[in-house]
Amino acid sequence: MKVLITGASGFIGPHVAEALIARGDQVTCLVRSTSNVARLERLGVLMVQGDLTNPRSPRAAVEGVDAVLHLAGLIKAFSLDELLSVNEQGVRNVVTACAARDNPPVLVVVSSLAAAGPSPNGHIRSEVDPPAPVSNYGRSKRAGELAAQDFASQVPISIVRPPIVFGEGDPAMAQMFRPIARFGLHVVPGSSDRRFSLIHAADLAEALVTTIRTGRRIVPASDPQSESAAGYYFFAAPEQPTYAELGSLIGTALNRPRVRILRTPEWVTWGAAAATELFSRVRRQPSIFNVDKIREATAGSWICTPKRAQDELGFSVSVSLPDRLAQTAEWYQREGWL
Repeated sequence: MKVLITGASGFIGPHVAEALIARGDQVTCLVRSTSNVARLERLGVLMVQGDLTNPRSPRAAVEGVDAVLHLAGLIKAFSLDELLSVNEQGVRNVVTACAARDNPPVLVVVSSLAAAGPSPNGHIRSEVDPPAPVSNYGRSKRAGELAAQDFASQVPISIVRPPIVFGEGDPAMAQMFRPIARFGLHVVPGSSDRRFSLIHAADLAEALVTTIRTGRRIVPASDPQSESAAGYYFFAAPEQPTYAELGSLIGTALNRPRVRILRTPEWVTWGAAAATELFSRVRRQPSIFNVDKIREATAGSWICTPKRAQDELGFSVSVSLPDRLAQTAEWYQREGWL
């Protein structure tokens, strides 16, 4: 297959490109002129420059491809409007370009569990639960899903909502690994034991490749099947640790079996996020550690079931979470990230 990846220069993109290349697929990556493409260059993929906020960029890029994997997205910004300009309008530009083709390619949109919302009272989210995002980021990703659904009668589309994604090349998870590696310390906000679903980037890549080939497609909002959220998928490892348990698992992966868990009052976390956001506004550089992200983190557990993926696609994560964390820790150590 000929596959176009948007947002390929990010953390997840090279994992997906590698999985596609391993199957003999031809991979083209749409990247911005400012993107760091060193990892993609090592894979030998074809790269074309473009900006998803410009409707003309995806129109040229989707010509001649069999499938489009839309990874591009904005994870940090100062306002909902900024997030929507990429996470909604970017999706709309890509799906419009696909719909303009005489034979539209398969489109897999990578959204987020944040678009579905947290898990109230420990309820494990499934695809049929009504979306209830609690953050601007989650609302922007849900808006992107709805933008795609507007074209469901014209383009074969599947939507994937990953939970926390980690693995080699991930700068966000490195921030959690670092204090454990250096000091054997893991800071846990609040006293509640919220649980989280996770998936390693290599596992997500395999899941996305499977979705391109055999996934069901979403249907228009007017279709009775829309109530069952056909074509939506959660992919996640079976383990659902608390944040404290995750710190202990990371300690084991780093050969630091004794990890001190430091619980801090939630108001301290909110205050730190507010101060960081104020500082980032002064610098005009948004930070991932912001009030919107803490709003998500303190909203409850974030757990989802991969049952639909298992039943419909025959996909399940085959490597344990501790083993994937150890693999990630080895990469961080080798690359000097800790």
